[in-house]
Amino acid sequence: MYSFNNDYSEGAHPRILQALMETNLEQNNGYSLDRHTAHAAEQIRAEANCPAADVHILTGGTQTNSTVIAAALRPHQAVIAASTGHINVHETGAVEASGHKVLTRPTADGKLTPELIQEILDAHTDEHMVQPKMVYTSDSTEIGTLYTKSELEALSHCCHQNDLWLFLDGARLGAALTSPANDLTMADIAALTDVFYIGGTKNGALFGEALVIVNDALKADFRYLIKQRGAMLAKGWLLGIQFEELFRDRLFYDLAAHANRMAARLGDALTERGYEFAYPPQTNQLFPIFTDEMIRNLSKNFLFMPYQRIDEKHQSVRLVTSWATTDAGVEDFIRALDAEGIRR
Repeated sequence: MYSFNNDYSEGAHPRILQALMETNLEQNNGYSLDRHTAHAAEQIRAEANCPAADVHILTGGTQTNSTVIAAALRPHQAVIAASTGHINVHETGAVEASGHKVLTRPTADGKLTPELIQEILDAHTDEHMVQPKMVYTSDSTEIGTLYTKSELEALSHCCHQNDLWLFLDGARLGAALTSPANDLTMADIAALTDVFYIGGTKNGALFGEALVIVNDALKADFRYLIKQRGAMLAKGWLLGIQFEELFRDRLFYDLAAHANRMAARLGDALTERGYEFAYPPQTNQLFPIFTDEMIRNLSKNFLFMPYQRIDEKHQSVRLVTSWATTDAGVEDFIRALDAEGIRR
């Protein structure tokens, strides 16, 4: 059974495991006050061309999202997201549990626009409603699509005009930045957002997300919030070491590029065979449309997630490739597409 279920089914890249082994008997300061975390933060600041940024490495994406939003918003304030946004559909109400409403709009491509943001602002006019204060985006999005530089610039301008924080979830930032369709750099993202993070969990690390706080107004007392929300790892150097290795010799980008190449191979094979997609293939998440019979047949040998009902006989499914996806796994799936009894 080969998995295309997600991009965190494997452990970690061997270089990361080797670095952890080589430093295993070192004695380090705890709670991310160690030299490895400090060095990783310097590497990230250099990569983002943002020498004044604060960098904190947290253990997971949901913790990072909920901690940032709780830190940035006052009790009466809310965050804007696409209806498909991770904070809206895949975090068990973590943001709402901290007392902040998530205000959403449906989108065709998983991306917010200034027009959609303005609709929400226009609908929340006084103290009888929550006050929109933050815009949450992700790159790549939950459906694998990308923000262009001009789109992110437009969001940034909209947020500045309306006194809103702009927060970018980068759980799959590696896949976004190495996509052939991408025209953003990490430095662009740092220049256009108030806060963003760099995902390690879904790009070759055992665990960890590196949060980059650009706006000075969000920096004060942030470590208090990390600790209060259970996101501060006592052995924080384990996070620092992983990001040191990811940002040594561009490993972060190499791993993400591999995931995208494997997805492109699958996507090309599906396109060549006439399959349609629910969303345009751009990164390491693909959403082809299969018949129910085909899904049953493929599920005998492959793990993947049925995603959305299209009609009585068809569903879109999500196929996800990772830094560790093998050529053999991809070729086996392509052969299964062509197998007798598996038809469009």
